[in-house]
Amino acid sequence: MSESLNRLVALLKEHTPVSRPSHHSKRWWTPHLSVLRREYHKAARAARKHDTPHMREVAGTSKAEYCKAIKATKNKHWSSVLLAATPQSLWTAKRFAYGRAQPRFPSLPGAETPIQMNNVLLDHFFSPKEPFSPPPRLRPNKSAPPLTPDEIAAALSKCSPTSAPGPDGIPYSTWKQVNKIHPSILLNILAPLVLLGYHPASLKGSNAVVLDKPGKPSYESPSSFRIIVLIRTISQVFERIIAARLLAAARLRGLLHPNQCGSLPGLST
Repeated sequence: MSESLNRLVALLKEHTPVSRPSHHSKRWWTPHLSVLRREYHKAARAARKHDTPHMREVAGTSKAEYCKAIKATKNKHWSSVLLAATPQSLWTAKRFAYGRAQPRFPSLPGAETPIQMNNVLLDHFFSPKEPFSPPPRLRPNKSAPPLTPDEIAAALSKCSPTSAPGPDGIPYSTWKQVNKIHPSILLNILAPLVLLGYHPASLKGSNAVVLDKPGKPSYESPSSFRIIVLIRTISQVFERIIAARLLAAARLRGLLHPNQCGSLPGLST
């Protein structure tokens, strides 16, 4: 029997992988805590085996000493981490202190299903409007300056490649590579829109992401949330081009206040 048991133990040791905990886990652990843990487990086993008032008291005292030592060691380690914190690791320490914020799901009154919640948020943030009717006939504006590749390149330079795309799913990094290899593609797409002065409805589709506002006492109102609208990336490039032209025209005609500094190229606060 003992030979079979030894063979079984040998097989378990051979085929069971050894645990290799990361050195990042429990950095506060010390050899003294290991000794206290062994003493506590030994006293707890003895209390379960004999179950006398004295043994239960010994196990309770050992457990209290073990838990107190853990708390003191954690506090000591945390103080040393804060003393050695650098400007780069300060935010990591803050995350450890406060933990990750739990996501809050909307609990709106009268909205029990996702479709009902979607309708409530849409009605709150986007009031119903009359459908936009396109112009019956588009006429080119001969006085509008033609679109140039430099304007497209300047608009793309202000677009972050890490920004989330809209319904088209095309990130800005793709348009940057396209414009770098074949500049005529974006030029041929956007030049007619500039000439006609028209932003088609097909480019105005967007995705909306609902985010909760932190620190709200209650999340039973749509005002406790905010919406981030992700439009099509090519539409954003087109809007940046038109915004740059409007800004240049406003500065040329003196439509901006002399003290206006924000969002103006070449000026800062």
